[in-house]
Amino acid sequence: MLSSSSRLLRVLSLLQTRSHWAGAELAARLEVHPRTLRRDIDRLRQLGYPIHASSGVAGGYAFRAGQSLPPLLLDDEEALAVAIALQIAAAGTVSGVEESSLRALVKLEQVMPARLRQRTDALRSAILPMQRIGPTVNAGVLATLATACRDQLQVGFAYRDVKGRSSTRTVEPQGLVHTGSRWYLVAWDPARSDWRTFRIDRVEGEPVNGAHFAPRAGPVGGDLRAYVAGAMAVDIQGEEARVVLHQPLAVMAPRIPPAAALLEAMDATRCLMRCPAHQLDWLVYWLMSLDVEFEALGPPALIDRLRAAGERLARALASAGSH
Repeated sequence: MLSSSSRLLRVLSLLQTRSHWAGAELAARLEVHPRTLRRDIDRLRQLGYPIHASSGVAGGYAFRAGQSLPPLLLDDEEALAVAIALQIAAAGTVSGVEESSLRALVKLEQVMPARLRQRTDALRSAILPMQRIGPTVNAGVLATLATACRDQLQVGFAYRDVKGRSSTRTVEPQGLVHTGSRWYLVAWDPARSDWRTFRIDRVEGEPVNGAHFAPRAGPVGGDLRAYVAGAMAVDIQGEEARVVLHQPLAVMAPRIPPAAALLEAMDATRCLMRCPAHQLDWLVYWLMSLDVEFEALGPPALIDRLRAAGERLARALASAGSH
């Protein structure tokens, strides 16, 4: 027989595993009389846990949203996942949550059993964060936009475009997309009668949620990631570089973002890469780092730079072999 305090913890743990428990089933699981279960539920409510009780044939118990956040019970894997997420958040691309993430992580690690703390320490030492790439976004702005997406609320905000021009937008938000370095809002813009993407780091001030709007089918069949990828695709103006990559399109597409180059299938084993030709030195370095056989078609300046790089590498190898 479990002690009263142990049983309360067991009740909490079970209530968090599903959205609804039948009273008789929960009492049987705990091996207690239904009256004992009702007393335990009353105690948990006094402690601030928002547990809803319903009567009738389908009656039972379920967690509901409350006025404050009560303590939560996490199993080992859940606690480990939260600890990893908090570490990432403390050094991530969302500003304004670093300090609170660290405070929450300290609280979590203080109550972790030794076996979990050892696993957390091992992960911390093994996972080395890369230098932050791209701008950060404000956590409050992100939360407001996420709420508007979820509740289908129009949202208005001041926006600064790529040329630094400011404007006021009122849109119907569809969803948020994170590309790894930047956050984007995908929304229907009634003023332009079209879908638009907005870089969230360019939203100025606090967005303001407005009236409800009727849901509509999203772009690209609802695949917001694909839509953002297409919107970010590089715009080739002027001279372009053309390189044949000796790998299928399906292999190279995940490795080369649309913002860097356009890829076209040539056959089952090759694809054509097209990109602006204004940064050829960078392109040479990138091609060498891909570790893929390739054939440069043009422009001539690209071929000259690749030839010069090859000759430089050959001299370096010859020098190394002479020592």
